[in-house]
Amino acid sequence: MFKKSLLVLLYSVSTYAHAGFDIVTLGSKGGIQDGNLTAFLLKDSDEQNYIALDAGTIINGLIVADQQQAFKDLNVPPHSPYTKIGYLLRDKIKGYFISHAHLDHLAGMIIASPDDSHKNIYGLASVNDTITETYFNWKAWPNFGNRGQGYQLGKYNYTDLSSQDWLPIKNTNLQVKALPLSHAGVESSAFIIKNNQKQIVAYLGDTGADRIEKSDLLNSLWSTLTPYIKNKQLKGIMIETSFSNDVAERSLYGHLTPKLLLEELTQLENKVGDKGALTGLPIVITHIKYSLLKQSDPQTMIQQQLNADNNIGVIFHFPAQGDHFQL
Repeated sequence: MFKKSLLVLLYSVSTYAHAGFDIVTLGSKGGIQDGNLTAFLLKDSDEQNYIALDAGTIINGLIVADQQQAFKDLNVPPHSPYTKIGYLLRDKIKGYFISHAHLDHLAGMIIASPDDSHKNIYGLASVNDTITETYFNWKAWPNFGNRGQGYQLGKYNYTDLSSQDWLPIKNTNLQVKALPLSHAGVESSAFIIKNNQKQIVAYLGDTGADRIEKSDLLNSLWSTLTPYIKNKQLKGIMIETSFSNDVAERSLYGHLTPKLLLEELTQLENKVGDKGALTGLPIVITHIKYSLLKQSDPQTMIQQQLNADNNIGVIFHFPAQGDHFQL
């Protein structure tokens, strides 16, 4: 379990003692908990600017994280007219990486847009098209983008990503490529982020298991990650586990359970090599669905089920809103 203070996750301690990435949890849940929906800030440990991995909750997440001292070393310049939250939003977040266009992954960005600064929205072309057509269209919301319906306010520039080429992320030392994922008929995304030390972290939006989705997309992602694992460059994987094993596979709607996640990680282990090839690899669990049921704690159930059947040797972590950690 994450502590509220800084926690360094060590994968293969002798090689990974120096963390490559700083991460702040703005929102850790999936589904209906509207003040705490999927969003993470990430930056190179050697620089100051962040990117947002999904944006379900932004302002509320910044407030909670600041209250928990996630930004205690950040000082607002005396000449800035903004509060610390405003300075973080406008000056320190340099781009939004939207895995797919479901509301629990971008509502925070939409709501914050009137007071935001100019920056890029990065995503697969299909995701950016959906944002343009469905939200920034002068019907659901004013068009703050640089393409789409009606007058284009141009605050956000859409940047379509490729699975083939590394793209430098503006105003950071990072690079990115994106691979498609299958989410019950919706194209979701995995972002692979690389820093100047050639270290990477993999962040996955919502995804179903290949077996359930009748897909090969997670398999393709595992193939892409395999050489980075062999070269000790992968610092961690951030991946959803929305439901416990009690939910029937026919009712998952493009999500993972502990059983399915472990099946997929076993496929990754097989690609990397011998048994134990993933020992110590940090797996950060995201998008656990909030429940309204009495005597139901999905996170506790998911944590117990993952740890009970973890014969791969990975280390599961469960960030809470406001947590600041390193990979």
